[in-house]
Amino acid sequence: MLPAPKPEILAAFESAKGFMPVDEGLALYSAAVEAGSLGLPLLEVGTYCGRSAILLADAARAAGVVVLTVDHHRGSEEQQPGWEYHDPETVDPEIGLMDTLPTFRRTLYRAGLEEHVVALVGRSPQVARVWGSPLALVFIDGGHTDEHANADYEGWAPHVAEGGLLVIHDVFPEPEDELTGQAPYRVYQRALESGAFTEVSATDSLRVLRRTGTGI
Repeated sequence: MLPAPKPEILAAFESAKGFMPVDEGLALYSAAVEAGSLGLPLLEVGTYCGRSAILLADAARAAGVVVLTVDHHRGSEEQQPGWEYHDPETVDPEIGLMDTLPTFRRTLYRAGLEEHVVALVGRSPQVARVWGSPLALVFIDGGHTDEHANADYEGWAPHVAEGGLLVIHDVFPEPEDELTGQAPYRVYQRALESGAFTEVSATDSLRVLRRTGTGI
């Protein structure tokens, strides 16, 4: 039987602003629990308002490790004004730009998980260039352009430890199923073709891969 979060954690996840469905969230939680046994940090690319960070943080708390979550908090392409996934509540009224950081912090506070998460506020490639430690899990859930998805993969996949997990969200093999592009699917294919990763599970658009080889 797969591990599942406590009811209060699942309730916090479901009430948080975000887009991840429950079944994919449960698959992410299970992967995070497994990865936590390596005793290394977990890392998420694409924080938004902290919905998935709740599950990662709870798994990290149980394992005695920490979650790092990377985001510039200005929103990805499809979250900008005029796009389907735009939420006016995330706009800073003073400067007129999205700022999801305050909402993210409130999300963690309400879930009682602040001390288990380190927020890295910046652009993923910039943060990745100065990161030098192995990670038990890397969850790629950032921008959906090929430029951004490939940069996330190239920046963070090398840090996945042997036996660690690479999790990719929004993997849609069929173009008609994806409203924001198939870049995550192409990154998923790239990871498999590299020989460095082997697929562990697929839950709707969430793919879990394990590092079984070197490189990316």
